[in-house]
Amino acid sequence: MFPFLKLYCCLFPRRTQSLHGPSPVTTFGPKACMLQNPHTVMHIQDPASQRLTWNKPPKSVLVIKKIRDAGLLQPFKELCMFLTEVKNLIVYVEKKVLDDPAISDDENFTVVSKKFCTFREDLDDISNRVDFIICLGGDGTLLYASSLFQESVPPVMAFHLGSLGFLTPFKFDTYQSQLTQIIEGNAAIILRSRLKVCVLKENWEKMARVEEKGIILTNGDLESSRNTMQYQVLNEVVVDRGPSSYLSNVDLFLDGHLITTVQGDGLIVSTPTGSTAYAVAAGASMIHPNVPAIMITPICPHSLSFRPIVVPAGVQLKIMLSCEARNTAWVSFDGRKRQEICHGDSITITTSCFPVPSICFRDPVNDWFESLAQLENDCCCCL
Repeated sequence: MFPFLKLYCCLFPRRTQSLHGPSPVTTFGPKACMLQNPHTVMHIQDPASQRLTWNKPPKSVLVIKKIRDAGLLQPFKELCMFLTEVKNLIVYVEKKVLDDPAISDDENFTVVSKKFCTFREDLDDISNRVDFIICLGGDGTLLYASSLFQESVPPVMAFHLGSLGFLTPFKFDTYQSQLTQIIEGNAAIILRSRLKVCVLKENWEKMARVEEKGIILTNGDLESSRNTMQYQVLNEVVVDRGPSSYLSNVDLFLDGHLITTVQGDGLIVSTPTGSTAYAVAAGASMIHPNVPAIMITPICPHSLSFRPIVVPAGVQLKIMLSCEARNTAWVSFDGRKRQEICHGDSITITTSCFPVPSICFRDPVNDWFESLAQLENDCCCCL
């Protein structure tokens, strides 16, 4: 658990109806009923009742800013000064943000920035030091915040100051009053599910033998060693053909059973949050983040029968190169950590038990539909 953070099941006054459907009747006709197994019962909290509160007042905050964006310099400085001088919070900022000459050369701001705690990605662990997160930028800043925490994630407040604002519901104009409400524990949250991804890579090396004279000879035999990497993914896992001109050819397994062989430009496995990103551009439907599901979307499939599908959040997916594949494939996680997938490698995907608690401007339903409307208006303006 995060320091000072706890989520309570409190009544959400703006909704009187559950976002989940009614519990189904488990008796069927006069004599049939569903076998009750208490070990398989899963209690899911009504999303409408998810609200944030604190065991103790928050003391630290991580501020994530889009790198080298001149338009964010003034909001960033203003926000950090408010958090430090007015709210007396410990502010964490990534070191490369403060290394920006536009910030480091500002003598007035340097007085404040000396009080900050800095960290470096992949080198410093801040998972148990931060009480909540503030993102300044577009949707990419929220994805980056998610990548910094491979287990529990602090609550995230995201301000729309970038090009895409589907995941950033807050306007910066009234940040002081909005931050005060959140620090006081007056906020709704939405739990954005993540994917737990395990990449198993087979490394093949030639075996060597040593002669009596100590000379090392290679006999041509191959020896296998396995390397496992894990990732937490908020939007999507993308498997594509990379630089090859051939179609990608990958096998898709669901709970150990081969479902199909995907031929095309690639495959997208996304969360409901990620359904409004690459997946929707590839022809998938948009899924509300509170729906427990995983979406599988082919990219330009070489088949008329394979279309985007939605599977339950509890399944396990596995992706491997087909034995008939002419070339390797490439995989990326929220657009990062891109790597090659060869024969014998596998990608296992399940729903993570560590969601991203995203703070709502109003509530999970209104925020989502307002972001849809705003996205449509932005598209119309571009036309």
